[in-house]
Amino acid sequence: MNKISNFGIFTLLFVSSLTIMVGTVIAPSLSGIVKTINFGFSPSWLITVPALGVVLFAPLIGRLLNKLGSIKLLCFGLVSYGILGLLGAFISNDYLLILDRFLLGAATVTIQVSVTTYIVEIFTNETRLKMIAWQGMAIEMGGVIFLAMGGILGQMHWQYPFYIYLSAIICVFLVFNTLPKSQAKKQEQKVLSTSNPKNHSRIRIIFCASLLAMMLFFVGIVTLPLYLPDCFTFNESETGYLLAFISLTAILTASQMPKMIRFLGDGKTLSLGFAFYMLAYLVLSSTASIPFLLLSALFLGIGFGLSIPLLNHMMIEASNSENQGKNLGLYSMGIFGGQFLSTFVQSISGNYIAVYSFSAVLAFVVGGVIFYNFQNSLKVQLE
Repeated sequence: MNKISNFGIFTLLFVSSLTIMVGTVIAPSLSGIVKTINFGFSPSWLITVPALGVVLFAPLIGRLLNKLGSIKLLCFGLVSYGILGLLGAFISNDYLLILDRFLLGAATVTIQVSVTTYIVEIFTNETRLKMIAWQGMAIEMGGVIFLAMGGILGQMHWQYPFYIYLSAIICVFLVFNTLPKSQAKKQEQKVLSTSNPKNHSRIRIIFCASLLAMMLFFVGIVTLPLYLPDCFTFNESETGYLLAFISLTAILTASQMPKMIRFLGDGKTLSLGFAFYMLAYLVLSSTASIPFLLLSALFLGIGFGLSIPLLNHMMIEASNSENQGKNLGLYSMGIFGGQFLSTFVQSISGNYIAVYSFSAVLAFVVGGVIFYNFQNSLKVQLE
């Protein structure tokens, strides 16, 4: 492992936290934004269109990574992220706003792929697993902080949450001043190449699981800002606090993810994550009281903490020096593709109970399929 200061680790975690807020930072004030600018599309598109940009640009970013290196690509992504994010506050044309949010997705995947690659270059073995867990915690800590800020600022004025995107410019200065260049990249890549041969079947499973895990998580993120004001008369800040509570739960869960892997293995841990998604939507679809709403938020956060950081680690472990950039881009496509697909799950019905019921059934099926696949692969290895 290259020498990196605690401030450098903070920079990596701060940068990682930006990826989750690409759509969610404006979620608490979504209804106010739509009413003010007379947005003609589905409101959830403002949250999920950046995910479409991630999906379409991810293959290109994977190629650029090998040419530019992780640090240069990271700085390019951060500058683009800050500028494009802020522009959304001043665009009133529906189509231009959609285009801006789409390109913001391209900047987001640039950040995610480059910062994860840098972590792989700098850290190894157990230290890397801990760092990936911390990265997952940082992503959700960004959710706690930025969602709460978005709710407070959105209550003041609908434009104010967009200014949070400028935090990416601060990250550029931190990257230049705190992150050392990777000098052991080639050596570590050789270790990766020999210890992790290509496993196309495993990579496909990880991709599909990433897609479905984030889709299930984001069904809650895109529906709750509209569901809570209607059913619980929540205002913007109260909605932001609940979404932040989900993120806080995910942080605490992700911190225990390495221990869960050692105890249960990655397949069972991942299946357990989907089981908590199922419980979250089962509670949401069957009751409409504040205590049970908090319980469903707790389950949703646990589901995220046991799935998304783990899938990131699993994709890294399944990659080698030749396909690392490509596979991390594929992981990003799964994560943000799931965010985008959540819009279509929401459109299944105007009745949120039906949407949540469908999500619960889907989580049960996916969790069962993953458990079966990993149990079978383990038997094959033992034989």
